[in-house]
Amino acid sequence: MAAATVAEHPALETTRLNSYVGFDSITRQIEHKLLKRGFQFNVIAVAPTGGRLECCNGSGKAVSSGTGALARRMGGQTGLGKSTLINTIFASHLIDTKGRFEPDEPVRKTTEIQAVSHIVQENNVRLRLNIVDTPGYGDLVNNENWSLTFSRSCSWDPIIKYIKDQHSAYLRKELTAMRDKHIVDTRIHCCLYFIAPTGHTLKAIDVVVMKKLSEVVNVVPVIAKSDSLTLEEREIFKERIRAELAYHNIRVYPFDNDDHDEEEKQLNEAIRSMIPFAVVGSERNVIIDGKPVRGRKNRWGVINVENEQHCEFNYLRNFLTRTHLQDLIETTAQIHYEAFRSKQLLALKESSANKQAQQSQANGA
Repeated sequence: MAAATVAEHPALETTRLNSYVGFDSITRQIEHKLLKRGFQFNVIAVAPTGGRLECCNGSGKAVSSGTGALARRMGGQTGLGKSTLINTIFASHLIDTKGRFEPDEPVRKTTEIQAVSHIVQENNVRLRLNIVDTPGYGDLVNNENWSLTFSRSCSWDPIIKYIKDQHSAYLRKELTAMRDKHIVDTRIHCCLYFIAPTGHTLKAIDVVVMKKLSEVVNVVPVIAKSDSLTLEEREIFKERIRAELAYHNIRVYPFDNDDHDEEEKQLNEAIRSMIPFAVVGSERNVIIDGKPVRGRKNRWGVINVENEQHCEFNYLRNFLTRTHLQDLIETTAQIHYEAFRSKQLLALKESSANKQAQQSQANGA
């Protein structure tokens, strides 16, 4: 007689214990094991440059974006503060900045995908942190003649490929007969997508790349160096970006799922209403009211990056580290990696079936 499945049983009632048993200590046991092992978090920073993208309008004709006065003013977007923001989030110097320290200093560009690893510790918690810095698209390939109507290699392809390669490496280790007890996880848990603070709207290249990225990774959009906008400009810009994300059906993190309780759903809704986070990063201290704080000076005065009236850095940091760190890791495994894994295994099964069919035909001949 086959064993009964869980679905065949009615809902179980909770039984009260007559005395203390001790299995409530399982959470402490799990915590102890996890603290010994440590945790892994992998983040990638992505920002466009001033490359031009051609896309089709309603008439089917190719139209260009990124041209004119705005494109000339923005130039290349290397220098949006990717490294500085990540260093600010984790309150330590983890990755060297490619930006300028002085106005007349040339911008030092990121020219290839670079990964750096650190172990950071807070109280008894060790976090193995992989930070992946990427070139701006215009630093990789010129998009001058690219059109959405053509299928060809694009300048953001290496970034998508890098993310997929981490899934592929994990899958190979997972399928190994004598696999490691704990597989080293390099899968990207979070993609910080840096939007230039134009105050206008998303560029066509932002729309295309965020849509591509959202298919393989948790995308968290941020407005870089938002202190270049007034508070009114910032709110208008954020509203326009949210409208474009909805219009183009770009699914940014966080997502809701059936496992979330009402409190988690409300928190996610509050975060989505704030996306994209308008942020400022700084590793330097400035003096405000006689006290040193992390901040920077601009044309309006001094920006305290941790003052929620000045920018939304605190909200972003708390979101990434204090409320959603574990969910970012789980979502990567359960949604993005699982989709990749299923696709690869189905392709492998189909390939094997085709080979068997060809072999059968050859034997029959």
